[in-house]
Amino acid sequence: MRIITAPGRVEFVALLATLFATIAFSIDAMLPALPQIGAELTPEDVNRAQLVVTSFVLGMGIGTLFTGPLSDTFGRKPVILGGAAIYIAMSLLAATEDTLEGLLFARMIQGFGAAGPRVVALAIVRDLHSGREMARIMSFVMMVFTLFPALAPSIGALIIDVSSWRAIFWAFVLLATISSLWLFLRLPETLPRQNRRPFSVVALKDALAELLGNPVVRITILMQGLIFSMLFSMISQVQQIYDLSFGKGDSFPLWFAGVAVCAASGNVLNAALVMRLGMRLLIQVMLAANVVIVALALTAFIVGVPGGWGFAVFLVWQWSVFFQMGLTIGNVNAIAMEPVGHIAGLAASLIGAVATVIAVIIAAPVGLLFNGTPVPLAAGVLVEAVLALLAMRWLLRVEARS
Repeated sequence: MRIITAPGRVEFVALLATLFATIAFSIDAMLPALPQIGAELTPEDVNRAQLVVTSFVLGMGIGTLFTGPLSDTFGRKPVILGGAAIYIAMSLLAATEDTLEGLLFARMIQGFGAAGPRVVALAIVRDLHSGREMARIMSFVMMVFTLFPALAPSIGALIIDVSSWRAIFWAFVLLATISSLWLFLRLPETLPRQNRRPFSVVALKDALAELLGNPVVRITILMQGLIFSMLFSMISQVQQIYDLSFGKGDSFPLWFAGVAVCAASGNVLNAALVMRLGMRLLIQVMLAANVVIVALALTAFIVGVPGGWGFAVFLVWQWSVFFQMGLTIGNVNAIAMEPVGHIAGLAASLIGAVATVIAVIIAAPVGLLFNGTPVPLAAGVLVEAVLALLAMRWLLRVEARS
């Protein structure tokens, strides 16, 4: 049997970034395709095409429940490769679907398969590195990964220009095949057999009961769901707003890329400030700022802004939604994990899954309210931001009493 030698640091980072990129590519590359999908599969209600985004996220959230524990039982590589097989099969199915319902089903199961890279790639880093070295590796991975959300809509638009929206799913197949073969051929299994644990539904149930029974974890899961819902609400409507509200559908991929690259500075700022100011202060300040910004944007959209200033207001607001993720979601997740270090791997899977499902349940109805203007989106995100800020205040009171 051929012995696989571990890749060097540069190759290791590139491999993990490619695995993570599958997720971002699967979401953002679809955005330019939504008008065509709506016109072809649901012409009576084109807003329903947005569900192509949220159905994928929902499947990924459900899959997150299982991929972490399964990788603890069967090893990291089999779970990622098995998830990739599901992802590829559903991509092929989606490329041939003639109904929106069939496409949404394929997207949801495709998201289930994509949950492997989302959870298990982090476990691989944890298997091989710890402490500051793990943080360093993940910083490199995320630096590379941030380029994909910016580039994905442009790639999707290019594919549509050359072929059609169905060809995007063939691009998903190509990327997943390359990353899977790369993983299979170049990365040894990182979890030795002697360190594996039997899969147990009872353990999952007990861990979920423990998480939901802890008020700090319970509140932070709700906060993550609300923060993610702001992002998913924005992503599900952003292409329509560029196109129908501001007449910039053709240049949407370029604007989206610029905003995404600029918003990536949030991660850099959080890394520079979190040790000095603390997670809780940064979360409070960012959520409060987000409430103010979206309230001002909503007022501007309702009152009306002359000339091209309405589009400028939307750009700033879109940037703020993406930017705040870098100063909130990682910090909230770290707070959630503090009381459950004894079941860290299982807790990470369950927290991520529940928060993602909550976010989709909130974001999907907000997306369907689109009426040709940014007003419904801004109103929805304002409610989500206010609730997230109130949840943060609730968390501080709970912690002060304990």
